[in-house]
Formats: sequence, structure tokens, C-alpha cells
Amino acid sequence: MQFVCDAPDGKTWFRIETEAEASAESDLMQHAVYKHFCRKREEASLSFKPASRAFIEQEIGRDAHIQRAMPMFLTLRDREGAGLVTAMLPPQAPMAPLFTPLVVGVGNADPFVEHAAAIKALGERFGITLDRQRCYPYGR
Repeated sequence: MQFVCDAPDGKTWFRIETEAEASAESDLMQHAVYKHFCRKREEASLSFKPASRAFIEQEIGRDAHIQRAMPMFLTLRDREGAGLVTAMLPPQAPMAPLFTPLVVGVGNADPFVEHAAAIKALGERFGITLDRQRCYPYGR
């Protein structure tokens, strides 16, 4: 996992970068982030266009493309490393304005009551508004 930003009350946001991390997040948080991570990673991989036709060079740049094209999956942890919130934010690619962020707690519970300040800090870090009405899919 990659450090993203600190949040109030000693909490920290990290970016989930691998399938193994997404799987561990699914287990810890009791939701389906792993399934969504794998699907979005595959979609990003399929959109990759190699810069070279030479077989040996066709994978150059794939990982960087995937990281730019797929949504960012993040986890909020407390000082002890306990999982508190999982978020899926827009990718850094041009299609980002059409993306709806998702923010869920353990077992898909509403995280906004207990972790609103930390969610706000994450939104500020990326310059987007993460409000409950837009980002919590089960409250609609």
C-alpha cells in the first residue's frame, strides 16, 4: 500500500495497489472491493495500446497505464492498522469527470457519521467533494 494522506484523529489513507491488498481489504472490511478492483484493473489493462509492435517491447508502459486509467482504491486505517473505510475514487485519466466515487465502511455500512472528517480530508487531497448523498451507494 502507498501512503496518500493523513486524516484527523490519527487516521491515515493508503492506496491499494495490488490484488493481494484488495483481497485483504475485502476480508478485513467484509465487502466486495476485491471483485471491483480486479474488474477495473482488467478494464484498464484491456485499454492499453503498446507503443511498439516488437513483441519484447509490448508490455513497456502497461503498469503505468493501468495505474493512471483505473480508479484509485483507498483504505482508511487507524493508528493500530484497523480498517475503517474503503473508497473508490476517479482515475487520473480523461474519463474521470464521468466517474461516481464510492465510500463504504465495514460490511458496506455508512462511514460518514463516524469518519466524515477523514473522508473530507481525502476529498481535499484530490480536489473532489465526497459527500454522503453522492458517494454512499446504499443510502440512495
